[in-house]
Amino acid sequence: QVQLVDSGGGLVQPGGSLRLSCAASASIFRRFAMAWYRQAPGKQRELVAHITSGDTTTYADSVKGRFTISRENAKNTVYLQMNSLQPEDTAVYYCYAGRLTTWYWGQGTQVTVSS
Repeated sequence: QVQLVDSGGGLVQPGGSLRLSCAASASIFRRFAMAWYRQAPGKQRELVAHITSGDTTTYADSVKGRFTISRENAKNTVYLQMNSLQPEDTAVYYCYAGRLTTWYWGQGTQVTVSS
């Protein structure tokens, strides 16, 4: 049973924008904190942005002021709006849902920033 489906990646020029989406099953969305991670080639997976079930958000320093994470309860969906994208943002982006000792990952969506 698929719990998280992330989408919205693609190729964009430096300075451009993309919006990633993560559709979650209703049982997860209501109770779990949600986050976006990314993994660039040869690097470890890193946290990009996190949002609690109460809508408290945190961001990695590298994306503060450029990325925004949000939840749309009616659609059980979490978004990552990414603006002013730079080549160093190139990575596979993964949606994550976690609560206590339970967590789920999306399948990942590729974001490539290149001219």
